[in-house]
Amino acid sequence: MLKIPLTGFALLSVLFFANSSATYAAPPKQNTSTGLTGTLQKMIVDNGSVTMQLDLNGLNGSGSLVARPVTLHFAAAANSFFPVLVFNDLLRGPEPGSIALVPQTRSNPLLPAALAASLKQLVLEKLPPGAAFDLAVRDIRTGLTFFNVEGHQYQYDATAKLLSIQGGRLLISDEFAKVLGRPRDAGANVGRISMGAAMQPIEVTQLVSGEPKSVVMPPLGGATRGEMPTRTSGPDVVVGDLPDVEQLGSAGTQVGLGVATTSCNYGDQPVNWLALPSNDHPVVPQNLYRMSGGADNTERFEQIGQSWLKHTFFALEDDACSLGCNTSGCATGSHLCPGCSDPYTAGLNGDQNQIGSRAWVNPFTGNFPPGNPPGGSNDHSGHNHDGVSHRVLVEVDDLNTTLNQGATYFAEAQYVAPSEYTWCQAHPTECNMYNNASYRQYSVSGTTSFSFSPVANTVRMLAAIWAWTGATVNRLEPDPGNDGFWFMGYKVTNPSAGVWHYEYALYNMNLDRAIQSFSVPLGAGVNVSNIAFHAAPQHPGWANDGTFNNQGYSSMPWTVTKAPDSVTWNTETFAQNQNANAIRWGTLYNFRFDADQPPQEINGTVGFFKTGSPMIVAIQAPAGGATPTPTATATPTPTPTATPSTTPTATPRPSPTPRSNPQPRPRPTPAPRP
Repeated sequence: MLKIPLTGFALLSVLFFANSSATYAAPPKQNTSTGLTGTLQKMIVDNGSVTMQLDLNGLNGSGSLVARPVTLHFAAAANSFFPVLVFNDLLRGPEPGSIALVPQTRSNPLLPAALAASLKQLVLEKLPPGAAFDLAVRDIRTGLTFFNVEGHQYQYDATAKLLSIQGGRLLISDEFAKVLGRPRDAGANVGRISMGAAMQPIEVTQLVSGEPKSVVMPPLGGATRGEMPTRTSGPDVVVGDLPDVEQLGSAGTQVGLGVATTSCNYGDQPVNWLALPSNDHPVVPQNLYRMSGGADNTERFEQIGQSWLKHTFFALEDDACSLGCNTSGCATGSHLCPGCSDPYTAGLNGDQNQIGSRAWVNPFTGNFPPGNPPGGSNDHSGHNHDGVSHRVLVEVDDLNTTLNQGATYFAEAQYVAPSEYTWCQAHPTECNMYNNASYRQYSVSGTTSFSFSPVANTVRMLAAIWAWTGATVNRLEPDPGNDGFWFMGYKVTNPSAGVWHYEYALYNMNLDRAIQSFSVPLGAGVNVSNIAFHAAPQHPGWANDGTFNNQGYSSMPWTVTKAPDSVTWNTETFAQNQNANAIRWGTLYNFRFDADQPPQEINGTVGFFKTGSPMIVAIQAPAGGATPTPTATATPTPTPTATPSTTPTATPRPSPTPRSNPQPRPRPTPAPRP
């Protein structure tokens, strides 16, 4: 007789009715006369990342009012036993367990000696019921607890099977305070912790009227045991690695980069890999991001470069992801077989004759015109290339290490595969279209010519916006099943007394309709200053580039409108300019200002470019009602010079500026989507 499902069910019953300081998804209403009916999953960590922000002054007992922040990055060890219960795709809560933390950055010499000595053996632990705290960070070997965690929230995305922990405050434990020789500092807040992790089921129980009727125990991924990891159903191409970034050329004030990619098929079905002129193969955009600003260089997260698309061809059927490449019954070369991988060097991804414009591609379906010249999606006739054409286009000043001291850089790539969409339409419960982007941190050297070195491992199946330390990131899907999704990221900092900096980042993952406007409400009496906008430079127009009249997309900064109750940014409407500087797929735009009032939870409003009504989004914005104080001038981050594009002939049709909705906001699924 299986006792584990009954144990899990008993714990589930407790979790349904227990109170907790953490935030879980609300349980659905149940018929108490028939008991619970549905699917109960017990899940553990497959892989992920953990970030700790620490104040060195607080750790070392300094009385300085100026924080000395340090950020520690960790990988969550594969198959860490940090179990959570999920019932009918809703998170019910975690069980006691721990996540082994694998350091991804060097130890800071100013860390307290005890903490520095334990960095390679730390765990994030879920404490038993009845403990004073829910989570703690401790040394797995010595047992010394360094930090207790409070104020955190659990968030779960059932489609992506992704768990995140946000907003956790790191409090010095009693034990660590004694080690530091400062017992009175026990409980002092010295930082924050956040986590994002892909989860895998270890036990799936079908309940009917409260009784377990069947139990399945799927095999675990084998990243730590050398076994073959569990595959997903259907074709499932992901970016398994980003092994290299290279500067391939330069022109004027810009450089052209290439990002190497290794694709892996996590699925049990082949991914179509038919070379041009066929249009049934994945395309690969590449991006570059910078995190900088503020006392700890994490104030803002900006995209500073984007490329056209690499068209894939001839899969080599390697096994770089250790999935167990299986070519049996698979047409090799023209398909990426189950479990297999295919590498592209930075030079190959930056080969200007094999790159096509993003404008041709519907990022949700993966559809684009066939590549038969002239006028196809990869036609380079009618124009000449310089050193930056079609590559990841970056302004020199955005990489210059003298101008960007302390900044952190991240490369990102995404595979968009038409065969995944086709499979998803026929098998809606086996959709693998939403985990195609991965990122990796790189260090940069140089002032006019640049070299890049990887700092940490590739974070698979997460877009780069999840690397933004301390930010809140929510996923929004305006038309599920018919169009893609985008991410709303925001972070509020307090750089000086009476001043709050509000930073917003809107990242369009694969939303074809694009984003045209963003509005932030303001409380009564709020004074704002330093209103700004940032976007990566667009590529110029080329013959056969898929844009209207081959003019390329505009780089014109968005117009800002300051009203007493809101700040609104917008670009031209689709009717006014089909090539307007909208937030198209695979791009991230920033909006920011300073205010003299602290934040409150409120709704912003986002308007779309091609189609669809505006939608409200959960953000933080300045509260009103307090006595205004003077707003200091924040130090701006250098922004590349925008290049206006020619507006095609069209009948202007003004579009109303969307405003925030003061009604109570709905709660979107605030979880990462790998």
